[in-house]
Amino acid sequence: MRRRAFIALLGSAAAWPLAAYAQQAGGMRRIGILASQPLPPIQRLSHKLREYGYIEGQNFRFESRFVEGRDDHYPSMVAELVALPVDLIVTWGAPAALAAKQATTTIPIVMAAIGDPVSVGIVSNLARPDGNITGFATQNLDLEGKRLELLKDLLPDLSRVGILGNATNPFLDVSLKRLRPAAQDLNVILDLFDLRNSDEVEDALLRLEQARPDGVLVAPDLILLTKRREITAAMAKSRLPAVYPFREYAEPGGHGPWC
Repeated sequence: MRRRAFIALLGSAAAWPLAAYAQQAGGMRRIGILASQPLPPIQRLSHKLREYGYIEGQNFRFESRFVEGRDDHYPSMVAELVALPVDLIVTWGAPAALAAKQATTTIPIVMAAIGDPVSVGIVSNLARPDGNITGFATQNLDLEGKRLELLKDLLPDLSRVGILGNATNPFLDVSLKRLRPAAQDLNVILDLFDLRNSDEVEDALLRLEQARPDGVLVAPDLILLTKRREITAAMAKSRLPAVYPFREYAEPGGHGPWC
């Protein structure tokens, strides 16, 4: 999805719950932001909301909570947002959305940057999300097998692929279930090199370098995305062909193919 359309969808999804409050008495509305880091799409959210009449500092303000690569901090940070309380919570990524879902059944939640919210248990129906949760999904789950096929096309002798993933992100288990049948069809062995927070990225990359798989798939995950410079540098140093999930990996010099 193009970034401009992505921001438009996020802004639209965030605007409609606020519109429901417009008929209430005046006052400053609070939008809670729950994410790993203040990534560019989140930073531009206020510009999109302005198109709907919501001007930061005049009729709403952000209450941001960033876990900085520690997904285990989501529950405590969303508890802070609920306690304020905020009028709306915008989440970025599956771990943030799950934490928000568990924290409140009354405050509207707008989810973003999620591959498949049904598979990870955020909603039971994508067309009609449950209760207080709305938003949109990238629906990129099927791309995991395609990325493996791409690596095999580029490296016909590929037999072992290292998966760099965040074990705390439920999307990793879902994607591995899709990847394993594809790997079996391609006669490829998958080795998981997992981590649980940003402090463990360096160790996971060291284990990857020592294992020397034929290629690497970097899982779609926000902790990994925030460490993209370290990851692409390690892949280049180790001369390991890698396929990346987001175009941002190309900006710091990700070598090899990416999608």
